[in-house]
Amino acid sequence: MPRTEKRIALACTLMGCASAGPAFAQYADGVSATVEIASEERRRGLSWSDGDPVLRGTLSVPVAEGLSLEGTAVSLWGDERHGGADAVLDLGAAHVRQIGGWRLSAEGRYHLFPGASGQGYGEIGAGAGFLIGPASVDLNASYAPRQSSLGGDNLYLSATVATGLPGTPLTLSARIGRSSGEVRDPVQAARLRPEGTYWDHGINVDYLMDRWFVGLRYANSSIDGPGSRHAGASLIGRVGLSL
Repeated sequence: MPRTEKRIALACTLMGCASAGPAFAQYADGVSATVEIASEERRRGLSWSDGDPVLRGTLSVPVAEGLSLEGTAVSLWGDERHGGADAVLDLGAAHVRQIGGWRLSAEGRYHLFPGASGQGYGEIGAGAGFLIGPASVDLNASYAPRQSSLGGDNLYLSATVATGLPGTPLTLSARIGRSSGEVRDPVQAARLRPEGTYWDHGINVDYLMDRWFVGLRYANSSIDGPGSRHAGASLIGRVGLSL
């Protein structure tokens, strides 16, 4: 994979992990992993760490052509949003296929929350990506079927654009997403959708040098009522190593 495409791939991988989207395996061409420290864990516009810093590790292991096993572990330090969980483990598998100029993917993922009871939930996802000149565009959908831990079901649609800035080690990426779904238990549903259907957006700037990366991310959402705690504008810094 050319160096510029690798930079775009890592930027999309990092944004995908931060938003819990199915972007991670779309770019893997071998065993890959990252470790990083971030000032906050924010997914789909919501803080998962009560605004506190986190440690994050990711791993993708190819097991067959186009098929990879994936895992992400993030410290949450007793996060209230997920019942006082100490961490979240995202475990699953993804299949990626290149058809012409399109990169298609499908995945299944389960989220475990050590330190909390009855918080785990599963979701499935699909995505399509393509290149427009130096930019990579990805369209993704993730769906969590009706589960008691979510108080209903949850659908997340997102679009991500990433491009390397010519002549620099910088990569710029941006994402917009929409969360919606059925509500059966308003208290449980507020966990992922504090005020029902909402939009979120984010912009990343990543400095990539060999295996090291430093990033700055702006994240925000349309939530502005009583459920807006840790859902408003946030500037998140991170530093990590790609293995």
